[in-house]
Amino acid sequence: MFKKVLIANRGEIALRVIRACKELGVETVAVYSEADRESLHVRFADDDVCIGRAPSRDSYLNIPRLIAAAEITGADAIHPGYGFLAENAEFAEKVSASNIAFIGPSPDQIRQMGDKAAARKLAKEQGVPTVPGSPGPVASPEEGQQVAGEIGFPVIIKAAAGGGGKGMRVANDADQFGQSFTLAKQEALAAFNSDEVYIEKYLARPRHIEIQIMGDTHGKVMHLCERDCSVQRRHQKLVEEAPSPAVDQTLRQDIGDAAVKLAEAIGYVGAGTIEFLLDADGSFYFMEMNTRIQVEHPVTEMCTNFDLVKEQISVAAGAPLSLVMNGHRLRGHAIECRVNAEDPSRNFQPSPGLITAYHPPGGPGVRVDTHIYAGYTVPPYYDSLLAKVIVHGNTRTEALARMRQALDSFIIEGVTTTIPFLGRVMRHPDFVAGKVDTKFLEREPHLLKDQP
Repeated sequence: MFKKVLIANRGEIALRVIRACKELGVETVAVYSEADRESLHVRFADDDVCIGRAPSRDSYLNIPRLIAAAEITGADAIHPGYGFLAENAEFAEKVSASNIAFIGPSPDQIRQMGDKAAARKLAKEQGVPTVPGSPGPVASPEEGQQVAGEIGFPVIIKAAAGGGGKGMRVANDADQFGQSFTLAKQEALAAFNSDEVYIEKYLARPRHIEIQIMGDTHGKVMHLCERDCSVQRRHQKLVEEAPSPAVDQTLRQDIGDAAVKLAEAIGYVGAGTIEFLLDADGSFYFMEMNTRIQVEHPVTEMCTNFDLVKEQISVAAGAPLSLVMNGHRLRGHAIECRVNAEDPSRNFQPSPGLITAYHPPGGPGVRVDTHIYAGYTVPPYYDSLLAKVIVHGNTRTEALARMRQALDSFIIEGVTTTIPFLGRVMRHPDFVAGKVDTKFLEREPHLLKDQP
């Protein structure tokens, strides 16, 4: 096992990794920007290093400073968390080159799955269903028009190096295609420094289903059931649950087997998530892979009673998987709501500022992963996630009741949050019935407005 782990991240995920390390008897190093000096991850780590000014490029994205911080504190491993450099192959490479272990997959695996067009090609080779589309990046609008004509409109044009909903444009017909193609390329270049795009058939009302996988250095890969992440805005997840109300045991096995097959093809090591679109007719299609721990990993932990972060650290240290579950051993139902410092009625405008009052929910089956406290100032420089409320119940009905109660008793004052909006989602008849898809919020815009 490692002696000391540096966490190249901030906020609630940094605290989550610190907790896992403490249980494993491993010391921790927090890094922080000048804006995060008063953050809890700095207080709870065994060691801490200031790595620069508030902007991410001067701190959490600065590779030389992160490696220097690991070297001066004697850290023998780095955990990247999620976001920032978690899926940056160059970072993983430089960490390894500095004789420090990277708690995650190899740089080659990150590159293979990080390029969405290459990942689709690999999925096809492995017989994993993919959404009909171009075999790789499309160079010109004319070539794109031809592909779109073959697979049929509507189509979606996506950045090959993309993520987070950026560099994506829908074309409903041939007339719209040229403009959508140009805009997608421009957005892709601005966001990812690459204007390569590919084309897929656009599914009108799919569910977003993802499979949590874990691989070790001994060639073993397993999956830990699916998560349903269909409640989204601008392709960013807001609510996640496990298991999915739309997936039965047969479908779970089929999607899980497909995910494991894909991960095994590259000898994947560590925690990862393979994302699929589930069509109304029960067909599922590979979308992409995230080569890191996910924001929504706690729902899987709650319904499998399995600590993903501790396992992630153990396999990075060379240990074999502690058990192989492959979608079995599920207990009850878990739901996660992401609480952000944002105003849903103003197009989710960020709301940084001072938290004047804070009271988290509690009770049986309620978990809150957060880094905030009364007196904490939410900085304007980073993602607006304040907390994740996760509940577990013996049934989905019980989990829903627990989540409503948890949100109703969650007090955060001083900044605008998404708590009231999430409460409305939890009471919407379609969500209660488990009948949602990725277009749910587009059809129900009234949920974004404050109720009288």
